[in-house]
Amino acid sequence: MPQLNKLRSALAARSGEGATTPSAARLRAALTVFFALDGFVFAGWVVRIPAIKHQIGAGTSALGLALLGVSAGAVITMTLTGRLCRRFGSHAVTVVCSVLLALSVSLPAQARSASALGLVLLLFGAAYGGMNVAMNSAAVDLVAALRRPVMPGFHAAFSLGGMAGAGLGGLVAGGLSPSAHLLLLAGTGLLVTAAAGPVLLRERRAAEPPVARSAPGSGAPGPADGGRAGAGARRTVILFGVIALCTAYGEGALAEWGALHLAQDLHAGPGPAAAGYALFALAMAVGRFCGTTLLERLGQTRTLVAGGATAAVGMLFGALAPTVPLALAGFVLAGLGLANIFPVAVGRAGEVAGPSGVATASTLGYGGMLLGPPVIGFLADWFSLPLALTTVTLLAAVAAVLGHGARHAAHTGG
Repeated sequence: MPQLNKLRSALAARSGEGATTPSAARLRAALTVFFALDGFVFAGWVVRIPAIKHQIGAGTSALGLALLGVSAGAVITMTLTGRLCRRFGSHAVTVVCSVLLALSVSLPAQARSASALGLVLLLFGAAYGGMNVAMNSAAVDLVAALRRPVMPGFHAAFSLGGMAGAGLGGLVAGGLSPSAHLLLLAGTGLLVTAAAGPVLLRERRAAEPPVARSAPGSGAPGPADGGRAGAGARRTVILFGVIALCTAYGEGALAEWGALHLAQDLHAGPGPAAAGYALFALAMAVGRFCGTTLLERLGQTRTLVAGGATAAVGMLFGALAPTVPLALAGFVLAGLGLANIFPVAVGRAGEVAGPSGVATASTLGYGGMLLGPPVIGFLADWFSLPLALTTVTLLAAVAAVLGHGARHAAHTGG
């Protein structure tokens, strides 16, 4: 991976231990800011969906089709961003995608029809998907250079950014129009990118590699190429991508159906019903802040297995508990369990195959987040919502089993 070798070279020139250099600390702080910004901007858009639905006069089905633009744009771009990162570097692609994300978040408020909304959301989704792959690729390189499993901390910043974006959006929704709010988000995104972006670009320039790539035809993979991404590496990437999918399925399901389950099946009031997902998201953020410590003490395999098992037990309570407090406790347990599985899976895929591995695992994971809500909806129609939510338990258990099966891949990469 080019950024890994560049960063290692730059850090090694200043100190024998990358984790203690000011360069690494600045880079880690800048990447954390970008993860938080990504969550903040996306959540700020999400809370204005009802107002924009009213603005364009769209029905539920028309709005649903328009919202697919975000998913389509993200998935299409995720499959291409790995190549862009290999060519131009993950740092540069992160900065460019952050600018595009900030600019495109203002466009939905200008739409006057469902079809126009779908088109602008394609652009927004493309920027969002590209930024996710690029910043995760940059984070994978930094994790390797620091020689510490700090990937969960970046994802904790994303979770907190999302909570801040949703909370602030809720507060200003009554006083600001969607257009003014989204323009404010755009300006914030551009200002933050202008402040943090030069750090990423400067570190990239400062890390020009003194180590040459492997000569063509030598048979040895170069540091940048995907030469390691043979059949064994591809299988490993797919394995960790499926683990990410199992985790993201639960996140998507709880985001869309958690409040309805509490209100409809357990007769919770509006406050407790809304608190369900908030507690789940807060538990995920807390779990991710503790993720580095867990990984250092337990290792990747035990963290994956323990997380999947904890999430399975928690969601079983969340889905089937007869009272609101027990269900809320189950949501918290599920959030703690799921917290570190996605970061570990995406990080490991990146270690194996660089930006292409991150792209593949992220695409699979994002697919799980998209798959969860409609699957839960169909199963709820056929059976019941509590029973449908137990599929989150099932997939969390699958993630635990796959995590245990990946114990050799976690060390060998194949």
